[in-house]
Amino acid sequence: MRDFHFPGRSPVMAVNGMCATSTPLAAEVAVNILRQGGNAMDAAIAGAVLLGICEPASTGIGGDCFTLMSPAGSDEVFAFNGSGRAPRAASAADLRAKGLAAVPLFDVDAVTVPGAIDGFCTLSDQYGKLGIADSLAPAIHYAEAGVPVGPRSAFDWKLCENVLKGHARRHYLTNDKPLTKGDLFRAPGQAEVLRRVSAQGRDAFYTGEIAEDMVTTLRALGGVHTMEDFDATAGNETTPIGGTYKGAELLEHPPNGQGATAILLLNILKHFNIAGMDPFGTERTHIEAEAAKLAYDARDRLIADADATTRTAHMLSPDTAEKLAALIDPKRAMGAVAPRTEAVHKDTVYLSVVDKDGMSVSMIYSIFYGFGSGIASDKFGILMQNRGGGFTLQDGHPNEMKGGKRPMHTIIPGMVRREGRVEMPFGVMGGHYQPNGHARVLSNMEDFGMDPQTALDSPRSFAEDGDLKLERGYSDAVKQELADMGHNVVVPDAPIGGAQAIRIHKNGVLEGASDPRKDGAAIGY
Repeated sequence: MRDFHFPGRSPVMAVNGMCATSTPLAAEVAVNILRQGGNAMDAAIAGAVLLGICEPASTGIGGDCFTLMSPAGSDEVFAFNGSGRAPRAASAADLRAKGLAAVPLFDVDAVTVPGAIDGFCTLSDQYGKLGIADSLAPAIHYAEAGVPVGPRSAFDWKLCENVLKGHARRHYLTNDKPLTKGDLFRAPGQAEVLRRVSAQGRDAFYTGEIAEDMVTTLRALGGVHTMEDFDATAGNETTPIGGTYKGAELLEHPPNGQGATAILLLNILKHFNIAGMDPFGTERTHIEAEAAKLAYDARDRLIADADATTRTAHMLSPDTAEKLAALIDPKRAMGAVAPRTEAVHKDTVYLSVVDKDGMSVSMIYSIFYGFGSGIASDKFGILMQNRGGGFTLQDGHPNEMKGGKRPMHTIIPGMVRREGRVEMPFGVMGGHYQPNGHARVLSNMEDFGMDPQTALDSPRSFAEDGDLKLERGYSDAVKQELADMGHNVVVPDAPIGGAQAIRIHKNGVLEGASDPRKDGAAIGY
């Protein structure tokens, strides 16, 4: 229990339904869908699409989504991959011939076909109760009427506005300036897109005038995208992967997502007495950083499109974790394990929803970098993701860019089961950080007995690109001790990630947690 003398937030308790996400308006909309008789999938879609209006730097209908879902009355968990593919004419060889060593992030070559709208429509048809029109209605209203820009959204707008180019500056800036806290953001073009999807389904987005708007914009910039690429977009159901840590079973989305990295990281941490360490001390921070370097190195070598990933079992194997754990020096930092050309970043939205019947949804939705590629379609203002930056240009690599292929994805929804019972849909935003974030949150709860809100509130660290990033919650003494061990300690300008979670107690009570690093809230009824 937190000390009520100090600032902080308590967990939110409810019994009939709950949503936890990064903007209160989206959480409230999701709960209203539940009150109207919708289920957790209807509510999750409603909240997610609205987040694209509330937080356009982080997500939007030009992006992708991944979902884990447990049906009402069941502890089985299903996975759905709503990520798009590279256009069929895309080729790593063509980019190498231009002298490029990596996919240029803010260029048309990084734009993959958006999969989210197809995913939302498919999930609504398969698992929803109300239908896609009801789920999209709130976002249509707010896209037209406008939403007030929240503090964190304003921070991201200012930080990333230089990415916006061409038509995007007209659609996402006011008088060529970023919106600030309290400004109203309107997106009438997106409202019209969603209105058409409500009436005609996914085909309204992937064929006809809306697709033509996106394809024409991309081709004018030198893209190789075609109408056929858009029409061929289709998400698919797949099988979650899992591992255990202490008493918790962690379920993750399989490749092309990076969920196997979180399981490998936790398997490495099992070889150390994390529970015997100071949760925010030097020893735990060091061991976690070293384990992350090794787990992420495996990710960068092995994870790709599901059709090209052949060694997932190797990443999940306890023997692999044991061998990697033996490489960690408890007293000294290792250097960077291997260079990484695949781009990673930190802009995503995530939401957890649980309804009164026990359906649980863990959904994550993103355009990758802040404002994605910075390219928006001319007429409708659809901001295009730059997920192609997740490919490598290395010849023969499993994750090499190729037409019709999905890139390695950073966004991963999570789900925890305990003794076979679904206990907690959760997720940690933050691009590259997400597997480390899943491991950190679960370790906070299992090793240190934290409740979900405390586990999300607590300071974070992350070893990335030769730096050990420490949030300001770490003491100067810990920073110095880590530097003395060989870590290049830095304090990043922005916080590390953001998270949401809903724990389902055995008596049916829902306990919601929302990360203070975002503008969000857990709301229940």
